[in-house]
This record gives sequence, C-alpha cells and structure tokens, in this order.
Amino acid sequence: MTTPRWIELDGVVNMRDVGGLPTIDGGVVATGRLLRSDNLQDLSAADVEALEQLGVTDVVDLRSNAELTLEGPGPLRARDLTHHHHSLFRDDVRAVTAQEALVLPWSTKDQEKADAQPRLDDDYWASHYLGYLAHRPDSVSAALAVVARSTGATIVHCAAGKDRTGTVVGLALSVAGVSDDDVVADYVATGERIERVIARLLARPAYGEALRDQPVDHHRPQPQTMRRILEVLAERHGGAAGWLRAQGWSDEDVETLRASLR
Repeated sequence: MTTPRWIELDGVVNMRDVGGLPTIDGGVVATGRLLRSDNLQDLSAADVEALEQLGVTDVVDLRSNAELTLEGPGPLRARDLTHHHHSLFRDDVRAVTAQEALVLPWSTKDQEKADAQPRLDDDYWASHYLGYLAHRPDSVSAALAVVARSTGATIVHCAAGKDRTGTVVGLALSVAGVSDDDVVADYVATGERIERVIARLLARPAYGEALRDQPVDHHRPQPQTMRRILEVLAERHGGAAGWLRAQGWSDEDVETLRASLR
C-alpha cells in the first residue's frame, strides 16, 4: 500500500494527491494531476497560493445546489481557475434552494427518502454510490471528462471528500489501471482523518444540524463498500471504462483519461 500523499493546508483536512499509486502494468499514477479533497470553504490565502503553486487549474465541485447556496462562494472562486459544478444528487436536475430540504446521504430526510425506494445494494453506502451512477451519470461522466482534459491539476471535492469524491476518484483510478486493492486502500485512507473531517463539517452552516446526532463511525469508510462498487462495475460493464463507454465515451475518450493520469 502506497502511503497517502496528504496535502497539509490550514483550511482542509482530507486533501491528498492520488499520484504515486501503482498500476497493474507496472506504471504509476502521475503526481500533480488529480487531487481529492473535503470542502474548500475555509482555505486561507496561504492555502490558495500553495494550490496555485501545485499547478491546480480546475476544480470539480460535486456538492448539491443546496450546499452551494448555503455555503456561498469559497476562496478559490476569486482565482483564475476553471470551476465545474457537477452535482451527484438527482434533485439537482432542477434548482434546489436553501429553503428546501438539504439532501445529503447522512441526513435523516435523505435516509427516509431512501427507505421509501428500492435499495440498490445491501451495503448502505454502496447503495448511495450506485445511486450516483444510476441517477446522475451525466455528472459523473462530466467530472471525469474534466480530469481527462485539464491542463494542470484537478481538485475533485464534495463536503467530506469521502462519498461523492470517492466514487468519482475510484472510477478515475480504475480507468488509469490501479488495482482494486489500491483503489479500495485510497478510499479508506479518509478514515485516518474522519474525526477531523466531521469536526470541520459540524461548524459549517450546511452540515452542522444534519451531522450533530450522527455517530462518527457511521461515516468511517469501509473497504467492502468501494470493493462492492468495483465488483458491480465489473459485473455489469466490464469495469469503469466499460461504464464510461455506456455513457457515450469512445475508446479514444477513455484512453485520454487513462493517459492523463499516467
């Protein structure tokens, strides 16, 4: 297992560069291409400067419309970077305002909605992740297209940097040729900092109320969750690349993503 390449900044606790992960053909994922993170609202001026020095050119924001409305623009919005908003929530095919129920996988309201619908998998979190692929394939595909075509480093983030970010980054790494074991290990690395992640979110307007009565262990990433996602992709599509082809990607498009990470 490759040691996570944590990026230590004042305003985030779960940012890391996935570069350095080995691929099954003997290569490695390039550094300075794909960064995964929790939310970027608290970045300091020094943090912003550090990210620019790391060559960040694109930011993929996977949060919902409601989160963006409640949280407001983050510090990177004022910088000369390209921002891409690709929500993974089905409700965001229309505008969701701050006055409407905040939809998050850990919120009571969302759990009640999920209980009223068929579960996509027996694993609680895997069911949510498969929901992202089933209900917002457009956003997952668009987020990966940004990674494929960016000229510098891309930050992919959501709120905690675990679920939505984990789904998109897991697919990217799989396409790049990273083994299932190493994709899973990258996913569970967030568990090393989950207490700090939750502490940050509790202080934010969009998340504090929803998280206040949730046990931290409910959010701790489990290896079987990501392994299940990879199994489903393999069973139904022949892998992450096959899933992208099912969304309309050409072989050339898939190769562009793979090559961008190598």
